Amino acid sequence: MKILIVEDEKLLAQSIKTILESKGFDVEVAYDGEAGADYAELGVYDLLILDVMMPKLNGYQLARHVRSIRCSTPILMLTAKSGLEDRIEGLNAGADYYLTKPFDMRELLACINALLRRQGNQVDEMTFGNTSLDMTSSTLICGENRVRLSAREYDVMRLLMQSPSRNLSKEVILARVWGYDSNAVENHVEVYIGFLRKKLESIGSNIRIETIRRLGYHLEADS
Repeated sequence: MKILIVEDEKLLAQSIKTILESKGFDVEVAYDGEAGADYAELGVYDLLILDVMMPKLNGYQLARHVRSIRCSTPILMLTAKSGLEDRIEGLNAGADYYLTKPFDMRELLACINALLRRQGNQVDEMTFGNTSLDMTSSTLICGENRVRLSAREYDVMRLLMQSPSRNLSKEVILARVWGYDSNAVENHVEVYIGFLRKKLESIGSNIRIETIRRLGYHLEADS
């Protein structure tokens, strides 16, 4: 499970991140609303945890933006503003739950688990064209043919299949797959795109990974 925390109080954000990671979650943090919007638009998260009072975009604005791009990811809003009107504004903005500060970490975990359960059965397969990505086994499947992906190949393919028509730049792929602190360079992306192209061809997939100069990569499916 992948969770995004958007919180400008860095100590609080890191404390939540540490606790969630100890529970097995994959957690990333953004420290202002604009950065949070950039992260959220990638569509790779199972849950968004948003502070309300943040620079650049506040939590209400960010939640509205997330919903405006038809992202249905559950949103848990954190705030020191506990008034009824504030809670109503948060829920109307698109939040699924509103937790006021200070809160007990056990309550936070209970809210997170409840929101994740509310989604029902988790998606374990993504499909584009005539090809599926089995997320439980990191396997590409086309008819009777299948091929296993390495961890990096899987992460890149998942990212592409989550936003098939959107161009993803090498910088975005590097940040999302290798991490912002990685020493990986753009050539790493090119190499793994090459690996994926060969594996797609090997199973007879009609998916093509298209390269758009200066914009990045996106998927297309031959009819």
